[in-house]
Amino acid sequence: MAARPRPGSDAGIPSAASGAGELFQYLRDGKPRTKAELAELSSLARSTITLRIDALLASGLLAPYGEAASTGGRPPQRFALNGAGHVVLGIDLGASHAAVAAVDLAGKVLEETSVASDIADGPSVVLDRVTDLAHELLQRIGLADDQVVGIGIGVPGPVEHSTGRPANPPIMPGWHEFDIPAHLSRTFPVPVLVDNDVNVMALGEHVTSWSGVDHLLYVKVATGIGAGIITNRRLTRGALGTAGDLGHVRVVDADDSVVCRCGNVGCLEALAAGPAVAARLRAAGLDIDSPQDVVDSVLRGDVAALQAVREAGRSIGSVLATCVSLLNPSVIVIGGSLSLAGEYLIAGVREVVYQRSLPLATSRLRIVAATTGDRAGILGAAALVLDEVLSPEAVDALVDRQRQPARASG
Repeated sequence: MAARPRPGSDAGIPSAASGAGELFQYLRDGKPRTKAELAELSSLARSTITLRIDALLASGLLAPYGEAASTGGRPPQRFALNGAGHVVLGIDLGASHAAVAAVDLAGKVLEETSVASDIADGPSVVLDRVTDLAHELLQRIGLADDQVVGIGIGVPGPVEHSTGRPANPPIMPGWHEFDIPAHLSRTFPVPVLVDNDVNVMALGEHVTSWSGVDHLLYVKVATGIGAGIITNRRLTRGALGTAGDLGHVRVVDADDSVVCRCGNVGCLEALAAGPAVAARLRAAGLDIDSPQDVVDSVLRGDVAALQAVREAGRSIGSVLATCVSLLNPSVIVIGGSLSLAGEYLIAGVREVVYQRSLPLATSRLRIVAATTGDRAGILGAAALVLDEVLSPEAVDALVDRQRQPARASG
């Protein structure tokens, strides 16, 4: 009995899609390679390499990239990731802003914009605003809607990552269980991945500044305090997506009179987040209304503000010392609006972490300020969806779709 053809392939014709996605992973870094180099990396036969390269070229994911040096005979052709032609959208939603970026498949930001946007306007209004921004970006760079292959979005609240629906987000009225992917897919029928903003920022910082680090903890200190946890180069979300919610961990020796908005006492957020520091300085007689005022006072050298920010760093450090023992990260990155106060916040964090954690856990630990600033969200959102749309399975599906017209015409 003749062997039955594999699903997705024409009888008697090898499937170009099958395995093309796996081969593509060797080219995602953007480094040009020859067929011989790919054969050595993958241990595949040259004929198989040729078949899959042809399929990837037809899909637009690869492009020829000149010739390698000849070792005798005709110089071999090199191939590399074709970043142009397809883009993903990275979207960062905050309490009072919306940022959108068009990012090519190599992770390069082609165009970006940010506008004032109140998250309390509700999901339909905010997401339609974001869609309009995306259209404007695409027009500016001369791309059509159908060249968008994926969307990543970070929102300022808890998210059920598997569905992309916010879960009781405290500062997002009207967003609970709203189907964000379905709403955006009406305009862009592509994969839409949604995550908590801190997780997305952790990804942005990791891919931009710490790509060689396997274990990283990103801590956002702003209106609230949260962490994005990267272990073995992957985000750790926990069973229900709430991993990293440091703001409601009780601080050791905290004053029981300090009540958090969650109803508990002594929470880290109630002691060390931007509004808490601002309130403490205001009670001491300073003209401080917001976390930005705190940062401005620190930068002016106001002693009371310097002391308050450093004390906030110590409170954060007391919680992070436990995280260091539990997770053993190589790098802790401190970001968020209060981190703009500079080394004073980080000095307080380092003081307590290095004092309370075991020497083995801190011997190579670096505690540093974020480098991506307010771009961490869009960069991380793009990275989130790039991993999805460039996975072996997604690439195989894209390659197979390109073959459909050829099958139909045949």
